[in-house]
Amino acid sequence: MDNLKISEKFTNEDIVKEMLGVGFQYGYSKGRRNPSVESYILTFKDKMAVINLEKSAQALKKAIDFLVDVTSQGGVVLWVGNKPEAKLAIKKTALALNMPFVAERWIGGTLTNFSEIRKRVNRLLEIKEEEQKGGLAKYTKKERLVIDKEKKDLERYFSGIVNMDKKPKVLVLIDPKDENTALREAKRLNLSVVALANTDCDIKDIDYPVVGNDYNSKSIDLFLKFLSEAVKEGKKRFELSSKELNEDKEKLEVKNL
Repeated sequence: MDNLKISEKFTNEDIVKEMLGVGFQYGYSKGRRNPSVESYILTFKDKMAVINLEKSAQALKKAIDFLVDVTSQGGVVLWVGNKPEAKLAIKKTALALNMPFVAERWIGGTLTNFSEIRKRVNRLLEIKEEEQKGGLAKYTKKERLVIDKEKKDLERYFSGIVNMDKKPKVLVLIDPKDENTALREAKRLNLSVVALANTDCDIKDIDYPVVGNDYNSKSIDLFLKFLSEAVKEGKKRFELSSKELNEDKEKLEVKNL
């Protein structure tokens, strides 16, 4: 199996060039700067931070290799981004990878009180199943309206984690300052975090921070594109490994007959 680091496919020069093309280097004003990102700031121009893209590219490559490693072992990645610039990209990325996501609002306890959250997910599945079987016909019109509203609320907040039957290994966050509740829950459970973080974010508790423009949709799309490639590669390696394991098992069973 080819276990070369996928990040070796990308040179720092190529990544930096793509980052420049989407404005990845634009940070916030000096007054909003968090001390933890000091080493990532190249300079200030017109009072706005200019991010050192060489460092950001190196950090991105580390995150890429990490995600390949986790997903090649069957690990699940939870994608989180609820700000307007991120939610659509997060949803599209996660759906394409068949991974869970939160792209509306992080409900407290999504990770730390997973069993209770799972009950609400199961309630959503229950309503959908009853709806498909025509079971809602037994209710009055008023009762059906109440159930329909319940379904919409549950879909809004939990549709992205319907298939998440176990806790993820990694959280990918867009703007950890905005997603501070999700970050706290991940750290409480010792889960790894990969994040796109601008200069106003505290990155000291983030395992794989990539400092860059997190308020621009093109910048977010680029970040997710690279991480998506990493997860695709990891899943491919996992499937190949599982196939080889099953083949070896079958050979052993035939030999023992």
